[in-house]
Amino acid sequence: MILVFILSVAFGFLLSRSGAADFDVIQHMFLFDSFHMYGLLAVGVGLTAPGLWLLGRYGRTLTGQPIHLAAKPIHGGSIPGGLLFGIGWAMTGMCPGPILVTLGEGKVFAIAALFGALLGTWLFGANYVRIQRWFKLPNLTTGTGAG
Repeated sequence: MILVFILSVAFGFLLSRSGAADFDVIQHMFLFDSFHMYGLLAVGVGLTAPGLWLLGRYGRTLTGQPIHLAAKPIHGGSIPGGLLFGIGWAMTGMCPGPILVTLGEGKVFAIAALFGALLGTWLFGANYVRIQRWFKLPNLTTGTGAG
């Protein structure tokens, strides 16, 4: 648990220092005024992709079981969900991780973004069964999947 806390604080620090939690930096990305965020995202993908490949190929759980990384299927909700996510990100300058970083920086306007993210998640969950057939969404499963 302490390792998770340390890694979370380190990740939040990197988001803050890199500008990934700064409203102006995000707005410049969406307005195509600056390459900064695109460069950060490319570095993130460049570092993560080989790590995920290695983890999927050689990774083991704490109990020694092999780790299986399954690709998520694209379905009818992928495009509208991505559009809603992008609109919210462009409007607030924050996606879920940077909301918490921005709050940690003492910027109280992030409370509105956090409220919106939580409300949107709740509304999606409360209406999932109603929209599932319309968007051809997969069935929900509960639990960790560990058995």
